[in-house]
Amino acid sequence: MKTLLNIALVVIPIALFSQITPKEIPLWKNGAPGFENLKDEKERAKDWWVKNIHNPSITMYAPSKELSNGTAVIICPGGGHRALVYNSEGKRAALFLNKLGITAFVLKYRLAREEGSKYTIEEHAKEDGLRAMRMVRFNANKWNIDTTKIGMLGFSAGGEVVSMVTYNDDKQKMKGSDAIDDLSAVPDFQILVYPGPLGIPEKFPSKLPPAFLVTANDDECCSESIVQILKGYRKMGQSVEAHIYAKGGHAFNMGYRTKLKTISGWPKRLEDWLYDHNYLKRKKD
Repeated sequence: MKTLLNIALVVIPIALFSQITPKEIPLWKNGAPGFENLKDEKERAKDWWVKNIHNPSITMYAPSKELSNGTAVIICPGGGHRALVYNSEGKRAALFLNKLGITAFVLKYRLAREEGSKYTIEEHAKEDGLRAMRMVRFNANKWNIDTTKIGMLGFSAGGEVVSMVTYNDDKQKMKGSDAIDDLSAVPDFQILVYPGPLGIPEKFPSKLPPAFLVTANDDECCSESIVQILKGYRKMGQSVEAHIYAKGGHAFNMGYRTKLKTISGWPKRLEDWLYDHNYLKRKKD
């Protein structure tokens, strides 16, 4: 009898956290505007990276119905705009958020620095970020998402995409725009993990979405970006929480590979922040 009880206690949590099969959704039905002829060109993926992205998309990772709280996060992996660090900074982040009841979308945006690329960061990567935000808002009811609780999470170069969307004047229209593009692309909150410097404005808007910022002080690439954003938020009197760890370097991902207790614990700090801002509260709670 004890054995059966022990089995039941193991099975119930596994069922609770079971994942719904991820679903990839193109940002445009007929391909990216101006590049429709490249829509069917295959991506390349190996080990940790994905490249050759010509048909940008979001892959939806949905939590179980028992956990779902209506919050959504669009995840922008890093990779220096040469590749996407899809597993460590995309899928792992999505599964972490799913356990918190959050619906996650991993964005595959076009890569401007990949060899032979036809794209630019300022136009096409930004365009993909804007479209992803608007698409999630447009389908919020169908996907059981609260339109006031849609955020963005960006790692490194992906943080630059988030910045370009967050501080955008929200009036940019794309060629061949449709009803989706009529919606606001500004996220309701942003999470930046060692973001690059692109997209950070010299002058911050007076109204900003709540921000959670993470970096390591010894990150020669990107620690200054967090300081700059923190200063901008404080100057405007907007809600911001920043964690600047002494060590950790760049690209510590979700903290699972490091021996540093501080860095390995940063996702728990994010969970606490999400809880304090009511993003983990379900309507029925």
